[in-house]
Amino acid sequence: MAARLISSLIVASALLVAGCVTVPMADPAADKAAKLFTVPPGKSRIYVYRNESFGGAVTMNVFLDDRNLGQTAANTYLVADVDPGPHRILSTAENQDVFELTTVANRIYYIWQEVKMGFMFARNQLQQMDEKTGQAGVLESQLATTPK
Repeated sequence: MAARLISSLIVASALLVAGCVTVPMADPAADKAAKLFTVPPGKSRIYVYRNESFGGAVTMNVFLDDRNLGQTAANTYLVADVDPGPHRILSTAENQDVFELTTVANRIYYIWQEVKMGFMFARNQLQQMDEKTGQAGVLESQLATTPK
């Protein structure tokens, strides 16, 4: 019994570190435009990015204000333009993490989806990052699509 559990944990750990899963990706032109880091007048822009390959075999769902923003995989990001005010980001993996923020017009917010070791799959934690760190994370990632 113990040997079977250890074998399962080793396989799960290997899947977290190796192998990459893909998610639907945006057009390269949309990725390039999003990396200009501009905000439509009167709006706020939120980037949710995952710029690490750890946990690459696991996709994570991201919801913004209860609507499906999309899925992330290793080295991907999602972007949304929102009205200023309170917003709730929910990210699901082996766990669920919620990040709440209040945005201001004409500002950009960078939320890092950190991947952590879970029991059977990857876990995640959402953290707000400063502009320099956030832009660097987005620049090394590719834009995933948002469901219509």
